[in-house]
Amino acid sequence: MSSTGGFPDFFYVAPDGLRLHARLYGEAKPGHWPVICLPGLTRNARDFHELALYLSTRSPVPRQVVAFDYRGRGQSAYDPDVSHYNVGVEASDILAGLAALGIEGAAFIGTSRGGLIIHVLGALRPAVLKAIVLNDIGPVIEPAGLAHIQSYLERTSKPKTFTEAMDAQRSVHGKDFSKLTDADWTRMVGALNRETDQGLLPDFDPKLVDMVANLDLSQPLPALWPQFEALAAIPLLAIRGANSRLLSPETLEQMRQRHPMMEAIAVEGQGHAPFLETGSLPGDIATFLDQAERRHQTK
Repeated sequence: MSSTGGFPDFFYVAPDGLRLHARLYGEAKPGHWPVICLPGLTRNARDFHELALYLSTRSPVPRQVVAFDYRGRGQSAYDPDVSHYNVGVEASDILAGLAALGIEGAAFIGTSRGGLIIHVLGALRPAVLKAIVLNDIGPVIEPAGLAHIQSYLERTSKPKTFTEAMDAQRSVHGKDFSKLTDADWTRMVGALNRETDQGLLPDFDPKLVDMVANLDLSQPLPALWPQFEALAAIPLLAIRGANSRLLSPETLEQMRQRHPMMEAIAVEGQGHAPFLETGSLPGDIATFLDQAERRHQTK
């Protein structure tokens, strides 16, 4: 374990031997759930940096936060077998990381693909899930949203400077994220890319782009309603970007009807997926976790 930037980096070994990485924020607090942060498809632990700092040091109930890099992203090793880049393998990797950290139960925050992994964890190890925050993801993924992801990944530019990278992100996402500030865009570009001798590069295995490009969106995507309904006893907060193309208002309403303990937040001026460190979201998430934990303790 090493420490940079005020948090330790934690490395562990996946079931198949691949070296994987997570960031640790804060200390484990007896009687309080840790928080596990799971990023989107091509994203990494850096997406959660500001939220993790808030939840671990500034919220009314500080918690340990663990933000994972999936295999092929961030500081985790790339997998020579690209077929392993799937939510089943990644869910098993997360369980291995929790075991290495001695965490038996936690609150989970999943952005996009991270939320799909939470659905799988509910099938593999439901007892590990104490509370859930789904960030712009649900049991039904809109094909138009995936098509948009395909499009911008296929057209990923190769900016030479940070400014060019910001301009590129604004050109693709600016319409959906009208409420973002310059500081928000700066954090986004810094989280998505790494600096190399060749300039900025996206911080993920390029083979992930090929996998997304090969998705056949002419066929209906399988819905995860049985897996979602299996989470009905777990407190759940669903966050949706008001401009999201991936999570529809209709799916969100069905989620409300099928989950008696679900709360929901709409984030104006943001699309897929809302930046969890913006606006009131850090406080909203902390309040949700604190209330869920108190209800659990009084049962």
